[in-house]
Amino acid sequence: MVNKPEPRRPAQEREEGDPFERNRPIPTVVALITLAVVISGAAYILLSEPFGDVDLGDRRTLADLRPPAAGAPGAAVDGKQVFTANCAACHQATGKGVPGAFPPLDGSEWVASDGRIVANILLHGISGEITVSGNTYKGTMPSFQRLGNAELAAVASYVRAGWSNKAGILKPELFDAERKANTRSTPFSGGAELKALTAKAP
Repeated sequence: MVNKPEPRRPAQEREEGDPFERNRPIPTVVALITLAVVISGAAYILLSEPFGDVDLGDRRTLADLRPPAAGAPGAAVDGKQVFTANCAACHQATGKGVPGAFPPLDGSEWVASDGRIVANILLHGISGEITVSGNTYKGTMPSFQRLGNAELAAVASYVRAGWSNKAGILKPELFDAERKANTRSTPFSGGAELKALTAKAP
């Protein structure tokens, strides 16, 4: 008896066919709507005027946005800012100073004295004993000649009108005049020398 071979079965398909893409363009209606929106937006930007006051930023240049340089004509100097950066570490933000170490500016007779005295204190500094509000202090206050006249006037005016002080403001011209009139390179020797300057004040 001869065995007949079984008929061959077709190969079984085990995988899906390879994917393919069809050409499916954006529907014409959607394309037309998108184009209309883009064109209307561009036309609005190009043809419309800015809303509100033009000084609010729509037409300002970079030069307009920069603050004026310190010392430039019309430049305003913030006396409180100058005080915070240069004086508050010793005299404190409250102007009360540190007992036994740094004298107070609030209620100080020197702060309320003649403007020339205040200008010279800031320009040349103090070293030695000075009595402030009935208490004696011995230390050194540095010179602030490195600051401009406008900065010195601003910080002096801030201190003279700050806290409980009621003295008048000082102008940059006073500091300019005192720079030229007194070319000393050393600080005042405490309150005694300042009193001598007070006697010479016009």
